[in-house]
Amino acid sequence: MDLLEMTNKVKEDQYKSTLNLVKKFVESNQRKRINLLNNIESEVDNLFLIGQKLFDDFDQDGDDWAAGWILQLFKKHKPNFFENKKYNNWFNTYSDKQINYDELQLKLLEQKFEDADRLTSSYLRKLAGKLAEKRGYVFYSEVNNMSGTDLQTIDRLWNIYSNGKFGFSIQAKILKSVEKKYELLWPKIGWKKDGHWTRYPIAFDWSLDAPEGHMPLINQLRGVRLIDSILRHPGISLRHNNIL
Repeated sequence: MDLLEMTNKVKEDQYKSTLNLVKKFVESNQRKRINLLNNIESEVDNLFLIGQKLFDDFDQDGDDWAAGWILQLFKKHKPNFFENKKYNNWFNTYSDKQINYDELQLKLLEQKFEDADRLTSSYLRKLAGKLAEKRGYVFYSEVNNMSGTDLQTIDRLWNIYSNGKFGFSIQAKILKSVEKKYELLWPKIGWKKDGHWTRYPIAFDWSLDAPEGHMPLINQLRGVRLIDSILRHPGISLRHNNIL
C-alpha cells in the first residue's frame, strides 16, 4: 500500500468513526447523549468535513436537539459553515400570527440565552394581544387565547438549542416530578434559592450549565397563575403528553 492509499484509508476510517459516533449520539437516550457531548465536540473538525450531509437524516419539522447541538458547535468553532445562511434558521418554524421566529432561533443557536429570553417575553406579549403589548406584561387570563402553534414553536426552539434542558414542556415535566407543587419547582429550576427569589437578570445563569428548566423565564411577580396557564395550555400540553 503506497502513501496515498494509506492516507485515504486513514481518512476513510476517521470518516466512518465520526459517523458511527453521530449515529450512537442520535440513537442514545437523554442521559447517554449528555455523556457524549464532549466526544461530539472533540470531533468538530471531522464533523465539519462531513458538513451538510450530517443533516440529511434530521427532520426540520422535528425537535431533535442532536442537530441543534451540532449546529451550535459549528457556530462556535466553524462559523464559515454558516456562509449558507439557511443553517442559521435550519429548523422550520410556524406561526398562526405571522410572527417570524428567525431572530429567536439565531439567538438560541448562538447561545445568547438572555437575549432569547427577552425575545420570548416580547412574543408572549404579542400573542396575548394589543393590551398586553401596551401594558408590558401578560395576564394569566390572556394565555388560553394564545396560538398553540406559536407556543409550540417557541417551546421547540428552546428545547432544540438547549440539549433538551429548557422550554415550557421541560418545566411542566419537572413540575410533575415535584407533585405539581410550585414551591418545590422554583428552587429546582433555579428561580429561588434559600427562600429568596433569584435576582433578574444578574443572578440568573444564561448558559447551558443552568439547571434544567431554568429558561425561559416567566415573571414571578405575575404569580403562579401565569406560568400555570402556560404550562397547561393545550398547545404545550401536547408537547408534554398532558402530564399536568
